[in-house]
Amino acid sequence: MGILTRFKDIMASNINALLDKCEDPEKMIDQYLRNAESDLGKVKAETASVMAEETRSKRALDECNEEITKMQKYAMKAVEAGNDNDARQFLTKKKQLEEKKTALQQAYDLAAANASRMRQMHDKLVSDINDLNSRRDAMKAKLAVAKTQEKMNKMTSKMGNAGSSIADFDKLEAKIDKRLDEANAMAELNQSGDSIEDLAQKYDQSPSSDVDDELAALKASMGKE
Repeated sequence: MGILTRFKDIMASNINALLDKCEDPEKMIDQYLRNAESDLGKVKAETASVMAEETRSKRALDECNEEITKMQKYAMKAVEAGNDNDARQFLTKKKQLEEKKTALQQAYDLAAANASRMRQMHDKLVSDINDLNSRRDAMKAKLAVAKTQEKMNKMTSKMGNAGSSIADFDKLEAKIDKRLDEANAMAELNQSGDSIEDLAQKYDQSPSSDVDDELAALKASMGKE
């Protein structure tokens, strides 16, 4: 039967070794689970027929042993009755049954071995599936935490870049403020008083007659000549 040809592979498989070698343990667990569940389905489907064959072989072997015992008893009774010819026939039948028993014993041994291997595969596959289901849940939980941490790391990195941009902006603003302060200081200096040239020009200009008349009136009112 097909599943029995994979007995060694299934029994020798080591999920820990497989997970250590793979780059994506979660995908490997899912794949291994699919394979294990497929194998388990085949094992369950074939176990019944294997166990039935074991039972049938055992029954045939037991019946043969019973017939051998019966022939032996009949041969003894025939000898006691003085019927050597009958005893000889019973012993001949017994010999035939003993030859048959050899084949039945071999058939039973094979059926029993197959049933034992099927049970071993069944138990291992069930154990692997339970273990992997438990580990898959734990791994998915860890993966979710890892993804959240990665998002937080990216956000922290962006915030760090934003902090650098703000610092650059502060420097630029400080430069602008400095230039503005310098410009305002220069303007204040420029407005602090007239240059000597401007002052001389003021006195070079002749006042208008209206201004002269007003000045004379002002001096008269003040008793000034």
